Amino acid sequence: MNGSNQLEVEPRLIRNDVIKIAWPVLVELLLSSLFSMVDMMMLGWLPDKAESAASVAAVGLTNQPLFIGQSLVQALNVGGTALIARYFGSKETDKIEPVLKHVIMVSLFGLAIPLSIIGFFFAPGILDLLGAKSDTISVGTKYFQILMIGFIFQSFNMSIAASLRGVGETKTPMRINLTANFFNVFGNYILIFGRLGSPKFGITGAGISTALSNMFVTIVLFGVVIKGKGVVKLSIKHRFHFDNLIVYNLIKIGIPATLEQLVLRTGILLFVRIVADLGTVSYATHQISLSILSLSFQPGQAFGIATSALIGKSLGAGQLEHAEAYSKVTRKFGTYISTMMALIFFFFGRYIASLYTRDEEIIQNATVLLKIIALVQPFQASQLILAGGLRGAGDTFWPLVSALVGVLGVRVGLAYLLVNVFNMALIGAWIAIFVDQLIRWAFVFFRFRTGQWKYIKLKE
Repeated sequence: MNGSNQLEVEPRLIRNDVIKIAWPVLVELLLSSLFSMVDMMMLGWLPDKAESAASVAAVGLTNQPLFIGQSLVQALNVGGTALIARYFGSKETDKIEPVLKHVIMVSLFGLAIPLSIIGFFFAPGILDLLGAKSDTISVGTKYFQILMIGFIFQSFNMSIAASLRGVGETKTPMRINLTANFFNVFGNYILIFGRLGSPKFGITGAGISTALSNMFVTIVLFGVVIKGKGVVKLSIKHRFHFDNLIVYNLIKIGIPATLEQLVLRTGILLFVRIVADLGTVSYATHQISLSILSLSFQPGQAFGIATSALIGKSLGAGQLEHAEAYSKVTRKFGTYISTMMALIFFFFGRYIASLYTRDEEIIQNATVLLKIIALVQPFQASQLILAGGLRGAGDTFWPLVSALVGVLGVRVGLAYLLVNVFNMALIGAWIAIFVDQLIRWAFVFFRFRTGQWKYIKLKE
C-alpha cells in the first residue's frame, strides 16, 4: 500500500474520474434536498397559520438532535470510506468486507439503537431543552419519536452507501435514494393532508412517510450487498469477528471525525437555542432559510465525497500526484456550481422563500438572509471539498480544529453578541454563520496547502 506507483497525470482522465463519481452524488444530494424542501413547503401550506409555523419550527428543532445521530454515524463512516478506498486502490479487495461489517455493527449497536431509544422516550424533554414553545412541542413529539425509529434503518443505509462510494460506486445509492425520496414526498402529500382516503395526520404523517422510506432503502441496499456481485459485498455465512487492526484504523481516523461532528452539532444546538428565543415566527424564518442553505451545501458535499474516494484510492496506489490533481479539479467544479447558486439566491431569494409560506413577514426576512447565504457560497464549497479530501487521506484532525474554532467559538459566540447584546435579531445570527464559514475555510485551506495529508499512514 505504500509504494510509489507514480503515473503521468492526464488532465482529461482526471476530469472524467471526478465527473463519473461526483455527478450521481450531486444529483442525489440536490434532489434529496429538493424533496426535503417540498416536505417543508407542504407543512408551510397547512391552512392554519399557527399550526403551519409550529410544524415548520418543529421540523427544524427535531432535526437538530437527529442530525447529531446522523453525524456520529457519518463520522464512523469516514473511517470506513477511507480504509475501503485505500484497500481498493492497493488491490487488497479481500479486506473490504471485514471493514464493512465492522462499520455496520458499530454504527448500529454502538450508536443508532441506543440513540433511538433515548430519542423515543425523552422526545418532549429534548424539544423543551432545545427551546421549543408549547405549540411546537405539542405537534412535534410524535413526529420526533417516529423519526427516531426510522433512524435505525437510516444508520444501516448510511454505512452501506459510504462503503459503496469508497470504491467509486455512486450510481447505486443515487438510484435507490431518489426512488425512496419520490415515494416519501408522495407519502407526505397523502398523510399530511389526508388524501386518497387517508386521515389527515399533519406533521406526524411526514414522520411516518420518512420512516417507511428509510425502511425501503434498507431492504434494497441489503439486497445489493448480499448478492455479492460488486467489490463491496456482505456474506451472512461468515461469522463476525472483531479485528483489532480494523478497529484501530477506524478509531484513528474516526475519533477526530466523531469529535468534529460532536463539536459541530453541539455548536449548532447552542446556536439554535439562541435563535429559538426570538420566537416561533423568527425560528420558522430561520428554518426556511436553513432549508434553502442546505441545498447550497450539496455541490460542495458531492465533490467532497468524490475527492475523499479518489484521494483515498490514489494514496492506496501510491499515486500522490493524482491525489493532488483530483483535489484541484473537484474544487474548480465546486466553485463554478456554487457561484451559480449564489447568483440565484441573491437575485431570486424572494421567489424561493415564497414557495415555503404565504406569511409576508417570513418572506421578507428570509429574502435578506438569502443574500447572506449567497455571499458565503464560494468559501463554503471550497471548505467542504478540501475537508472531504483530508478525510479521504485519513487526516481528520484539522477539520476537527476548524469546527472547534469556527462553529463552537465564532458562530455561537458571535451570534450571542449580535443577537442579545447588539439586538440585531435574526440578521445577527446569520452574519455569525457567514463568519464561521470563512474561518473554517481558512483552516482546511492552509492545512491542505501543506501537503502533509499525502503521507498519513495506516497500521498494517
